[in-house]
Amino acid sequence: MAKGRIALALLPLTVFACLAAIFWSQLDSGRDISEIPSALIGTKAPSLALPPLEGATLKDAPMPALTDAAIKGKLTLVNVWASWCVPCRAENPIILALAKDPRLQVVGINYKDQTDNALRFLQELGNPFSAVGVDPRGRAAIDWGVYGIPESYLVAPDGTILYKRVGPFDDRSLSEGLMPAIEKALAGS
Repeated sequence: MAKGRIALALLPLTVFACLAAIFWSQLDSGRDISEIPSALIGTKAPSLALPPLEGATLKDAPMPALTDAAIKGKLTLVNVWASWCVPCRAENPIILALAKDPRLQVVGINYKDQTDNALRFLQELGNPFSAVGVDPRGRAAIDWGVYGIPESYLVAPDGTILYKRVGPFDDRSLSEGLMPAIEKALAGS
């Protein structure tokens, strides 16, 4: 009877130790947890028909809406962002630098944001986008398989999704993820 009570008392500790070992092995695996597989890689990008960010400008003209026509025939980085997203703010200088790369264009999906806040974000931090579509309810983000923002997709000129990044870009994700995907896309075209 005493052995049964001791075994029962040790059961929660045993379960905790097993779970801790599993979690530790995952943390220590060296895998980049931001590299979440996407069922959309290699498939056609979801259709884009998002209204423009009212009040945003591009070269003193109203910012274009984000539509299929805006990305058709161009290697495009689609960046899902919001003004309330702290990692989006940290990532913005990298997105600005990518927008200067003549090999691709950068467009944005403004996710569940207030227009005034989104405009203030672009005015304060700089606007890297050649087109911005507003997704106030997150429906387009669902179609794109967005887990959380920021999130970016490299789309081939024919509309195929080539690469996905969950979370903000950093030096490592650029050098080991996005840039090789851009080079591969350009080599294949």
